[in-house]
Amino acid sequence: MKTTFKIAIIATLTALSIATNYVLISVHNVKLMDFIVFIGGFSFGILAGVSIGTLSWLIYGTINPYGFVPQVWLATMFAESIYGIAGSFLAKSLASTSFDGQRLKLSVFFATMGFLPTVVYDLITNVVWASSSNMPVVAAIFAGAPFTVLHEVANAAIFGVCSVPMITALRKLGGGGRYVIPKK
Repeated sequence: MKTTFKIAIIATLTALSIATNYVLISVHNVKLMDFIVFIGGFSFGILAGVSIGTLSWLIYGTINPYGFVPQVWLATMFAESIYGIAGSFLAKSLASTSFDGQRLKLSVFFATMGFLPTVVYDLITNVVWASSSNMPVVAAIFAGAPFTVLHEVANAAIFGVCSVPMITALRKLGGGGRYVIPKK
């Protein structure tokens, strides 16, 4: 894949990630960012996925309407990259998988794959938020439990419903290869 194309994809998906966060700003912990980062990693590889996750929080976290806390900002940049890494590794293991006739099975699989990294993301960000707020970690986890559960369930639903159609469409667009635009 050409470097300029990959940079354009990273910039476009980063912009989409940030824009959808602002569109959904009033819906707490229900965002498309994690899914976009995951699809970036799945479709364009680990470097793209990690870059989209890091850049999305680099920008969104700096001009976050809920305020700026440097420790949380760094943690979210790191933790968001987990989605791009997970997407890239899943793409490798599913490279030869035909999605035809397996939509329900794959939707459940992708829902799980949306849920698990979100548990890790929430644990990392809650621990960092607690330590930066001088709050006991256990108290922070219990206080944030409703938001955490909402985030995890929302991601499971988004990944479960959107992954198969998005990956199928991107595969068709790119000629069916592992990456959307095959190497020449």
